Amino acid sequence: MSEALHSFLEKWRSRWPEWQLVQTFVPEPQRRLAEAWFALLQELFDAMNIAGDPLPADAKLAWWGEELRDWSRHRARHPLGRVLEPVTAPWEVLADALPGLSLMRSLPESPDAALPLVMPLGSAIARVEAALFPGARKTTALEPMAAQLLFARWMEVPPHADTFAWRDALLACWPARIDGPRPRRLMAALLRLRLANLHADGQGSTPAKPFKLVWTAWRAASGGQ
Repeated sequence: MSEALHSFLEKWRSRWPEWQLVQTFVPEPQRRLAEAWFALLQELFDAMNIAGDPLPADAKLAWWGEELRDWSRHRARHPLGRVLEPVTAPWEVLADALPGLSLMRSLPESPDAALPLVMPLGSAIARVEAALFPGARKTTALEPMAAQLLFARWMEVPPHADTFAWRDALLACWPARIDGPRPRRLMAALLRLRLANLHADGQGSTPAKPFKLVWTAWRAASGGQ
């Protein structure tokens, strides 16, 4: 593993220490791929979350769009691409959906109005995950994925003061058990735990106890196929 790749993976692991405990539920051949994939999604969100002048963020997202399109031609420059690009996946579809990240910088007041804005990005992510982790029942309901994306945005910059209203609205369209490949089901479960334990000010959440984490992960891993 190159030093650059290790750095990106470690950055993601530092944000998701829970993964170390639940990754045993992911088939061993998929673990490295899953970490690289979730680290990529974090990099995309980080590009969207650049504070201040949006031009650097837009330029970075444009760079990522070109990078993902090159993955379809098996020409990766980014270290994460060395892990992900060999998999034949709809990388261009994900590249085309990246403008949805710009829409997430300023969200509507209503969760019902915000969810449709991220549906195209959620659909693209679901399609890539179906290629990365084949064999699971395909995800047909995009509302849970959209809710996960909105909460991932929320973890960086809480969008509104009414924290619990947003939390309850996201949980209402995000069932405890979802379809899709096992790495997504596990990550959704971890996200949902953080959302359920969100602090009143929207800044962070109370960590789940190890037993709760393992039980939740086992239930998530046992769903689907």
